[in-house]
Amino acid sequence: MGAADLTLLVAAAVALVAIAAARLGTRAGLPALLLFLLVGVVLGNAGFGIHFDDAALAYDLGFIALALILIEGGLTTSWDQMKPVLGIGLSLAIVGSLVTIAVVGLFGYFVLGLPRAVAFLLGAVVAPTDAAAVFSVLRGVSLPPRVRAALETESGFNDAPTVLLVIAGTDLAMGHYPSGGMLGLAGKVAGELAIGVVAGLVMGWIGVQCLRRLSLSNSGLYPLAVMCWALVTYGLGELIHGSAFAAVYVCAVVLGNGQLPHRHATRSFAEGIGWVAQIGLFVMLGLLVHPSTIDWRDIGVGLTLGLVLTFLARPLAVYVGTVWFGAGWRRQAFMSWAGLRGAIPIILATVPLAAGMPGSDVLFDIVVVFVVIFTALQAPTLPWVAKRLGLVDPRAATDVDIEVAPFDERRADLLAVNIPEGSHLAGVRVLELRLPRNAIVALVMRGDESFSPDGDTALETGDQILVVTPADQRAKVEARLLAVGRHGRLAGWTRRPRPSS
Repeated sequence: MGAADLTLLVAAAVALVAIAAARLGTRAGLPALLLFLLVGVVLGNAGFGIHFDDAALAYDLGFIALALILIEGGLTTSWDQMKPVLGIGLSLAIVGSLVTIAVVGLFGYFVLGLPRAVAFLLGAVVAPTDAAAVFSVLRGVSLPPRVRAALETESGFNDAPTVLLVIAGTDLAMGHYPSGGMLGLAGKVAGELAIGVVAGLVMGWIGVQCLRRLSLSNSGLYPLAVMCWALVTYGLGELIHGSAFAAVYVCAVVLGNGQLPHRHATRSFAEGIGWVAQIGLFVMLGLLVHPSTIDWRDIGVGLTLGLVLTFLARPLAVYVGTVWFGAGWRRQAFMSWAGLRGAIPIILATVPLAAGMPGSDVLFDIVVVFVVIFTALQAPTLPWVAKRLGLVDPRAATDVDIEVAPFDERRADLLAVNIPEGSHLAGVRVLELRLPRNAIVALVMRGDESFSPDGDTALETGDQILVVTPADQRAKVEARLLAVGRHGRLAGWTRRPRPSS
């Protein structure tokens, strides 16, 4: 067997072990990322002896994996749910991160005795919540949509500013001071974020216009085209000296909400790529960890850091970031506990490691200890905390799954709608759907049976219905189906009361 074949065999076997570990993690309520990290540690110096010490390569691959994870998160984010909480999400991502950096920085300077620049760097490294951890864990908890959307918006947007601050903090810690001082640094970070957001909006809009009109010979090419377009946006963000992470996430959100053909296939493809990125990323970071170098002092500092961050910095950041938006104390308490840290702090800890900053190996070990212990503590308890705070809504409706396939030469679209458990579409008669003019329910597939419905046909959980609609009516048809799925047959006739805080 050649070296390439052996490498492929080992990589596939590691991926299968990681997938099995993810299943165990789901049962235990743990983010799969922790088990992926453990797989890497076992494969590394602590177990099978696979040697990996290239921090610079880990830094490069980690940023690529993070871009893929953000693409998956953006493509699966609903703008309808994000829009009402965009302000609070951005406030948490920016203002909340700055508060966290300040609190942890003061702790590092006055308690740990770190130099000011290194204390600031430590705060920036641990400030961002982890998109992969938040996306995966929250989707298993029945939360009010506004709470879920706010946390997902925060985790999607806070990577961009903290990456820039960590790079700047590493330069400061190594004695490279920016021109213009701290004000110049703040202006540079703000400018790069603005450029990245604008680039993401523009590229997302162009991508939607092109992909809507693109007629491809195979439906499997659409997901690939969407993914490649988002990666082009990431590269463009770097090229024009903007925030590539802000650009790629904003672009993915625009693409994911752009009424593109084959959206379900695109999201499934993106989720698959996201899992590959997560497995590769965490196994690689696990290989980079050397348990033998982590002493009791590192563990003590990591635990103390976690306590300060979890019970002081995070609650204060949430309060400052949400107080102007009328969030009640229950939601603030849950958001404080749901600030999961995962791969992002570990990836960011490779920045000073790759730059050769003195003491960066100790910083890396401390961050690993903090992330592993507190993610293992917080993630499994999120459902319990949500229930104790009265935020779990067992009656919350599940959105229907709508897949769109265009008829290229007929200016019409075919919508395949799956009715899941918990959708209020179950029990609704076809006539009560009140679809827009010229849109018809052409077929109902129920178990092994398929039939053409009439107006009195009642839909059931597990049904798949095929709806044919003119292309220019597709958005209205989707909106109507989603509304009935969430609110029942009287959607549009009654208004549901807004949930209390």
